[in-house]
Amino acid sequence: MKKYSFLFLLMPMFFYSQDKLDVFFDFDKYDLNEVAVKKINSWIAEGKEYQVSKLYGFCDSKGTNKYNDTLAMKRVYTVYDFLKQSKIEVKKDLEIRGFGEDFVQSDVQDENRRVTIIFQEKKPIIVEVTPDQKLKDKLKDSKVGDLIRLPNLYFFNNSAKIVPKSQPVLYDLLCLMNDNPKLKIEIQGHICCKLPNQIDAVSTARARAIYNFLIANKVNRKRLSFKGFGATRPIHPIPEKSTQEEEDNRRVEIMIVEN
Repeated sequence: MKKYSFLFLLMPMFFYSQDKLDVFFDFDKYDLNEVAVKKINSWIAEGKEYQVSKLYGFCDSKGTNKYNDTLAMKRVYTVYDFLKQSKIEVKKDLEIRGFGEDFVQSDVQDENRRVTIIFQEKKPIIVEVTPDQKLKDKLKDSKVGDLIRLPNLYFFNNSAKIVPKSQPVLYDLLCLMNDNPKLKIEIQGHICCKLPNQIDAVSTARARAIYNFLIANKVNRKRLSFKGFGATRPIHPIPEKSTQEEEDNRRVEIMIVEN
């Protein structure tokens, strides 16, 4: 068995809960088959922020130990390359191991031909801004990776059009960007009242609306990005129990990318 590690740039601090995903391979193959690709893509499509900490490769008992050690590592590197191409974050010290056939084998041979992805769901620190607080004051205590929720930012129903009373929030954000020229952010949109597997483009459109507002007011687009998460990250379980819970879930946040 061999152990390898890769060093990556330090990433912001998050809280984690560890989990795993098994990806299975065809006999004597190390390329991802259609089923494996769909499984990884479905995992990515859940819309959560993952960080991979370990990749373990396994083989069935056919062939020599040396051959299976090599095959296990080829499978690991195939998965690693796919994750990188899919822009999945890996941990600072990614642990990669190939076990070959040197592990407790399942009686079902198909289950032995796999790579196990050990990952954590990143849960960033949420910075709440009350109506009587200023965004610039919250930025002082925020770090890269933190999420700042924009208060009193409302949209017309099922629309990316911002209601007039929310205009002050936009100008607070504009002032924040102008006063902090090194600040880079990702604008994140969320919706309420729909299950995560129901396709909805409104959250992305809302995030884009704020992105467009900032660009129209001469904020450099290189400092901005946007993303819609639909209903994959609700604050309250869906279906919501009150109008207030719906408003909490239907929100826009900004993630500090660089400061």
